[in-house]
Amino acid sequence: MNFLDGHLFPENQQPLIITAAPYAPSWVPTDFPEDIPVTMDEQIQKAVDCYNAGATVLHLHVRELDGKGSKRLSKFNELIAGVRNAVPEMIIQVGGSISFAPESEGAAAKWLSDDTRHMLAELDPKPDQVTVTINTSQMNVVEHWDYKDTRGTSMEDPAVYNAYKEMTVPAQPGWAEEHIRRLNAVGIQSAFQCYNINSFDSVERLMRRGIYKGPLVMNWVAIGGGMDVPNLYSLANFVRAVPDGAVLTVESSMRNVLPVNMMGIAAGLHVRCGIEDNLWNQAQTEKMSTTAQIEQLVRVSREFGREVATAQQAREISKIGVFYETVEESLRENGFAPNRNGGHQGFLRKVA
Repeated sequence: MNFLDGHLFPENQQPLIITAAPYAPSWVPTDFPEDIPVTMDEQIQKAVDCYNAGATVLHLHVRELDGKGSKRLSKFNELIAGVRNAVPEMIIQVGGSISFAPESEGAAAKWLSDDTRHMLAELDPKPDQVTVTINTSQMNVVEHWDYKDTRGTSMEDPAVYNAYKEMTVPAQPGWAEEHIRRLNAVGIQSAFQCYNINSFDSVERLMRRGIYKGPLVMNWVAIGGGMDVPNLYSLANFVRAVPDGAVLTVESSMRNVLPVNMMGIAAGLHVRCGIEDNLWNQAQTEKMSTTAQIEQLVRVSREFGREVATAQQAREISKIGVFYETVEESLRENGFAPNRNGGHQGFLRKVA
């Protein structure tokens, strides 16, 4: 991305898009009963609360009545329909893992099968986005946590903790290509989860080959444990490769969430928060609800002088529903250098 003179001034930045992640499949309701919705009505109301607090993108997972993360797509359909009715302009982004929570105590935490995840393209009503992870990776989400992060929660159980420590994300090239094709076919935007510069490079190659021809919307996922490191150097290295037309959201874990988001706000990027990512205030003295986290980011952004995007602005910035006819148009609209005529496509980066 081009950071020219004045790029830190709010008048030269887009309004801030806040993604809310309130459904938290890695936690159980007793971990934060005041803020983890269980019934369908509660889950719909949580979306409304996030929207009213200032979030315009909803990262959506679903729970069963027993409190466990749901793996039934019929439940996803029910929640999407309820959210559409309650807050029709909010961008609905379905988590591509469906639910990575273990099915039973002590079981492995894992993503669902390739075929099951492909069925997200068949959701009805369809979401605006589905998150797409690129390249198989370790997903040790607890690597940066300390004992205070888990105290009084289900993660104090060594078996549960180990289930998340040992989790991996399956995202082989064949699966990714087929998944993107299916989402394209029904007009669902791929929201790419980039865990490091390697996964971004793979996304660029997919676009140069014409597998994905749409707006480049991404999360930089800095949670350690096989994904990127939440520090300034890693963020700068990633951002330097990103084309100027991309929409980039920063994402981190636990008490890294707020400082990473503040860097993102200052730099003109977009942010994500919620109890899926973090349960605590910065002092670790009390838990912090998703809506409180959203309200905090709204205050911070306005202190910077940067306004928070309305739902309509968020849709326009993310170009929801837009797809391009040709590879050339897709590259141009996203700010990439054009493909090299007659050469192998898939490894070029933008011109220095």
